[in-house]
Amino acid sequence: MKFIRNQRRVTLIAGGAVTYAISVATAYSYLTAGSSDSSDDSANENKGPALHSPGKCTCHVDNPLRNQTYNKIAFKYDSDIDMDEFVMGIKLLRRFMLYWYANGNVLEVGAGTGRNLKYYPMKNINRVLISDTSFEMLSEAKKKISEMPLEIRKKFITSQLDAENLSQVPDSSFDTVVDSFGLCSFDDPVTVLKELQRVCKPNGKILLLEHGRSKTWKGITTHLDANAERHAMNWGCVWNRDIDDIVEKSGLQIDTINTFHFGTTYYIIGSPKENF
Repeated sequence: MKFIRNQRRVTLIAGGAVTYAISVATAYSYLTAGSSDSSDDSANENKGPALHSPGKCTCHVDNPLRNQTYNKIAFKYDSDIDMDEFVMGIKLLRRFMLYWYANGNVLEVGAGTGRNLKYYPMKNINRVLISDTSFEMLSEAKKKISEMPLEIRKKFITSQLDAENLSQVPDSSFDTVVDSFGLCSFDDPVTVLKELQRVCKPNGKILLLEHGRSKTWKGITTHLDANAERHAMNWGCVWNRDIDDIVEKSGLQIDTINTFHFGTTYYIIGSPKENF
């Protein structure tokens, strides 16, 4: 009974934060759509030849080179989004997901600057492999790890890995696999989820905290669609992807799925497909 009461208390706290966040979610959506247009010269460098072909329209949404943006904004990524995550209750969702489900040997893909690092329940963790394709983003994560106490620091390993091709990682290697806000950035998110299932133990958990198009608020999705190209250019993120469709195509078994922020934030606890 004590466990149930504690779980309900945490749930109520998270629920309260999300309720408050609803009042600012739309404003956040509009602000982040173009917040880098005038203030981030380095991000605007993506308008250069790397993303253009003569006589053709630039499309950052479909071009994997948009991910080069992360190397350019890594140094200010945390300061740019930290308040947004606080106001919207994203930090609580990160904490809640990892506290209840992360254990044993953990792989985190698309870890970026390591925004999940401080939320891992270290008493339940053996090792955490923090990975990302962006060298600069991963460097920011390494800085955070270096500031941790030795007993905690030694449990983290960092590696520059492509989540779409984890061929160097054996099957069934991890008890927990984590991805937060990565499906919007991977060039082939379905392949990523298949790889995460392959490297996860059959009785392990795959934890996803993602954002994508809303199935319940048409106006929000219309806005996401209208600003997807600009957002992808500034942030390297395709924020209007169909998360339900991606998950279904990957074959991931869903244990728990909840949505927040007008249906644009997805909280998913999954398991590898049987006989994957």
